[in-house]
Amino acid sequence: MSAKSPRREQGLDRELADLPADLRWREWMARVEAVLFASASPVDRDSLARVIGAEASLDLVIADLRAELSNRPYELIETAGRWMLRTRRQFADAIRAAADLDDGMLEFSETEMAVLCAIAYHQPIDRAGLAEIFGKEISRDLLTRLRLRELIATGPRSPRPGAPHTFVTTPVFLSTFDLQSLRDLPDLGLADVVPPHDKAASSV
Repeated sequence: MSAKSPRREQGLDRELADLPADLRWREWMARVEAVLFASASPVDRDSLARVIGAEASLDLVIADLRAELSNRPYELIETAGRWMLRTRRQFADAIRAAADLDDGMLEFSETEMAVLCAIAYHQPIDRAGLAEIFGKEISRDLLTRLRLRELIATGPRSPRPGAPHTFVTTPVFLSTFDLQSLRDLPDLGLADVVPPHDKAASSV
């Protein structure tokens, strides 16, 4: 059996050599938009590159697509080296009014936000490290809630005795807070996000 041609991936004609250059480019733009529209999470560059010609510049395709969407109610953004379509902020109230959408995924308790910020600024960090910051133990239930929302994930083993797992933030964390990378985190002191020890219960 002959090897699959790299120019045809699962039956997809990437090169579109039979089309005029302008129509070929429009088709590549439409394919990238369709992939982003269908994806529930940001899409990496390699995945997008698989639907356009091998010699085409993905950066130029994305630039033209972003320009075309400039007057649309949604935009193409980059987060953590991945791309996604997102409705523009000025339409948030209209979307909620029409669809009665639940904002629960974007709501955090004060303590959840404080723990999430501590992980973001000190990752990789284990539970013992979080306890040192907060002056108390952080419950596994709280960390599980953040994990289920895909905001944190398991990081490398800690050098502490027993080599416990650490926690790190995820691409979902970056996209949720409109960050392209961790370098975009604001320059804040943890005193701004961590509740004072004397106000905390024995366990978060």
